[in-house]
Order: sequence, then structure tokens, then C-alpha cells
Amino acid sequence: MVCTTHMLLETYLLIQIALIPVIVKEFQLGLLEASLVATVPSIVQLLMNIPTGFLADRISAHHLLFASMLIEGLSALLVSLTTSFWALVLGVSLMRISIPLYHICGLSQVSKLAKPAQLNRSMGVHNAFGSFGSALGLISLGVFLSTVGWRWTYLFWSVPVLAWGFLVLISSELKADIIGEIKTMTVWSLRRLSFIVSSGLLIFLTAIAIRDVGATGSSTFMTTYFVETRNLSESIASLIFALGTFIGIFGALGGGYLGQRMGAKKALSSTIIGCAISLLVLSIVSGLYLLILLYIIYSFFSNAVWSPMNALVADITPASEQGLGFSVYFLTGAITGSIAPTAAASVIVLSDVWFVFPYSILFFILSLAILQFLRHPSKQ
Repeated sequence: MVCTTHMLLETYLLIQIALIPVIVKEFQLGLLEASLVATVPSIVQLLMNIPTGFLADRISAHHLLFASMLIEGLSALLVSLTTSFWALVLGVSLMRISIPLYHICGLSQVSKLAKPAQLNRSMGVHNAFGSFGSALGLISLGVFLSTVGWRWTYLFWSVPVLAWGFLVLISSELKADIIGEIKTMTVWSLRRLSFIVSSGLLIFLTAIAIRDVGATGSSTFMTTYFVETRNLSESIASLIFALGTFIGIFGALGGGYLGQRMGAKKALSSTIIGCAISLLVLSIVSGLYLLILLYIIYSFFSNAVWSPMNALVADITPASEQGLGFSVYFLTGAITGSIAPTAAASVIVLSDVWFVFPYSILFFILSLAILQFLRHPSKQ
């Protein structure tokens, strides 16, 4: 139930990024303005993370999962009716509210249900479902772009998203006692935050924040690079981008396998190295087939990072504050996600779309260096 919810939620995740070259043309925008379709929704997501974290440890899972599906489906219907750029930004921003509602609750449930020895593998399966959903969304976008128009992508997926939300609501599998009942209601706010803050958590959050700046910069403008620098059509660029998310299914499973065999920290370090090397080669190869091959390799490693990162959060934070731990983790990602697209766009405007690659690689290397200071975490 949780993994299928993740799959449906992720169908919209990368669509607006893939649409940036289309948005630039349709609404006659500059690249810096168009980047706001990624930046503004990320700010909304940022603001929702901490309150959602407090809710996740106190409210039944099926209620939060239903809320995420309902917001996602209704927001998608709004986006399908947009006729202006700012209406599009508003719709996508409302849609982003559903992301922390789902992820903090869903990952907390996975970490509680999985046995410690199988945590990395369970996270890998969970992330694989998400990658599959992203792939479905982008493939459908490529089809609709070349036929009836991109807005139909949002309309099409709103139906199964809303239907699944109501199935989750009535499901007996996820109906559980409110976790927060075992806690005293006076334990709240900054006092609860103090339970999870540690040197290990701070090092980890710093490392992933820097990694996210690089990863967000390259992913936001990947289709723009395909269209403007490699002269591919928008629909072909979208399909190649979708291919990367399909490969992400195997990347997520591979990340879970590596985490189980090597430990989460070593697996995360290895995948970041793979991202940096493959992105470097991608930026200098010539020929369409080599470009696609290197993008596939990069997509594998960029999706493999999530399983060990999620497992590290579960290891570093106390079991009683798992939801809050994931909320701080996603808050960090939301902060970087809110500034990274505009920061990368500013660099591109001053140089060229290609320059986003060395820009991203630099942040990958810095992240890897900081991660080495993290001592092997043990469950608290």
C-alpha cells in the first residue's frame, strides 16, 4: 500500500522540470523566470516539512497518505486548466504540499516495518516504486506533448491518484493506533528537536545539502541542455529524461543492495563518486547514442543514493522520533531545492547551459569530502 502510493505520488515529480523548455517557449519567458516553476514549489515544500514531521508521529498513516493523494490529485486538475505561467506555478506549488505529507509518513512506516538487517533493501524497493512512477509520468508527458498537449498529462494521472487515495483511506492494512498516544503531549517543538540533534546528524545533513545543490542543478536543466545544446526536440528530450527515471528503478534497487552489502555510508560515497564521474563524461561525449548511454549510467547512480541516505536517517535518529527525523532530513533537501534551480540558472545565464555540469560535479566532490567525517551511526 505504501509503495504503490509512492509510485502514484511521483508521477508528477519531474514533469515540470522536463517542461521548462516548453514553458519558456509557450509563455515567452527567460530561463531565469522559467526556473521559478521549480524554485517556488520547493519553497512551499520547505515550509511544510517541520509541521508534517510533528504530525507523522501522532496521526494514523492512512489519514496522512489519503491527504497527500487528495492534494496531489486536486492540484493536478488545477494545473490541467492553467492558461498563465503564474497559475501553473500556483498549481505546482499546491501539489508540492503532498510530497512531505507522503514521504515523512511513508518512510517512517517503512523504517518501522522493516527488520534492521533488511532496512536498506526495503528502502530500495520503496524508492524503486517511486522511480517507476516518475518514469510513467515522463513517458506519458512525451506522448501527450506530441499529440494533444502537455496539460493532458496532469489530467490523465489525477484520476488514478484520487481513486487510490480513497482506497488508502478505507484500507484496514494501514489503520493503526495513533503513534503519538504513547507520548505526552507536553513533549513538543524544540524539546523534541533536541532529541534527534547530534554531530552525526549535522554532518550528514550538511553533506546531503551540498550534494542536493549539485544534483538539483543538473536535473533541472538536463532537458534544456538536450534541447538547446544537443538540438533535440522537446518530446525526444522528455522521453530520454523519462528513460533516466526508468533506469532509476534499477538504481534504487542497486542502492539498497549496495547498502546491505557495504553499509549505508560506503554505499552513499560510492554512488556520489559514480554520479560525478558519469556526469563529467556525459558533458564531453559526442553522438546521440553515447549521450543516452552516459545519461543512463548517471541516472542509475543518482537514484542509487536515496536508499542509503534514507537508511542513514533511520540509523541516526531515535526510533521514537523517526517522523521528525525524516522531516528535518526533507527540510534540508527542500531548502537546497528552493535555491538550487535559480542559483544554477544564474550561472547558466552568465555562461552556457553546459556549465551546469562542472557546477554540479564540484558540489558532488565537496559533499563526498564532508561525508567522510561521519562516523558509523548506531541505532539510538
